[in-house]
Amino acid sequence: MLRVSFYAVQILIIASLWCSGMSAAAEPADVGSVNSVVIPTELKVVKLYGAGGFAELDAYQSGFFVSADGHILTVWSTVLDVDKVVVVSSDGSRSEAELLGMDPNLEIAILATGQKTNHFFDLSEAIEAPVGTRVLALSNLFGIATGNEMSSIQRGVIMASTQLNASRGSFESVYQGLVYVIDAMTNNPGAAGGALINLQGQLVGMLGKELQDANAKTWLNYAIPISVLRPSVNDIIEGNSIKRKPNGRTASDRPHSLDQLGLVMVPNVLSKTPAYVDTVQPDSVAQRAGLHNDDLLLFINSIRIASLADLEDELTYIDRADQFALVVQRGNEIKQIVVAP
Repeated sequence: MLRVSFYAVQILIIASLWCSGMSAAAEPADVGSVNSVVIPTELKVVKLYGAGGFAELDAYQSGFFVSADGHILTVWSTVLDVDKVVVVSSDGSRSEAELLGMDPNLEIAILATGQKTNHFFDLSEAIEAPVGTRVLALSNLFGIATGNEMSSIQRGVIMASTQLNASRGSFESVYQGLVYVIDAMTNNPGAAGGALINLQGQLVGMLGKELQDANAKTWLNYAIPISVLRPSVNDIIEGNSIKRKPNGRTASDRPHSLDQLGLVMVPNVLSKTPAYVDTVQPDSVAQRAGLHNDDLLLFINSIRIASLADLEDELTYIDRADQFALVVQRGNEIKQIVVAP
């Protein structure tokens, strides 16, 4: 199966290169050179499986190795809300990984497999790509690849390098920094966390989460440059904790509160007490929204809630006249809930 997958990828890429009329001097154009770029990269990209699979929340995404010690860089999402994330490599080997740490400002996470690997991207060798660079995006989009099948490959061009907040419109994103905009449909379900490389095999960026303009219903296909991610990746691997930045937000004069919502949480006795609901008060805002006792709150308005303190802090920025969205874990299910005043 793996040999067939390699062959299919070779044919697709060669056809793509031929159709574009690319010069052999600038970019790989034969079977050998294509293999020398694609196959080593495929061995660095992994398929990740975890929580989700209902309420329009995917249970899979992509990632890639960034150290010889088996650390994996990926996006932070509900997929990682399990004790062990299943990691499947392109050769079919399976392992389990634990969340080592995350950056709430970049919405990235590092997973630790505890296993050595020879197939990883050295982030110090990643490059900054100028506009016009031809690129390949490797990811498990739509969960197509399984077992020892390689990740899907899409070919495109970096059309722009811009600040996400400058073109954000009604895109809901915590990260608002520099991105590469790609002229290919790269940001699909399961693609987040995939690798973006140039045609020489050099790492350029990581595919971001799906972002859709709520008004125009258009999707943004983008990757975050490795130069932006590298400092946080190194900090997390070294064991440093990264806190969320205010990003210029101002607290509301009349914010939501747990009491006003009718939520009684588990006692805050730890530095990272999870945001578990102990009791939902009868006939309260929380009850009408559909929250239950023992719900674990994971996200509020797409912002990760790692602790009860995070929840209380985020509520201070939301006016009590405004509704907000929650992602909660209820038993083995992930649910999306809109809380309206």
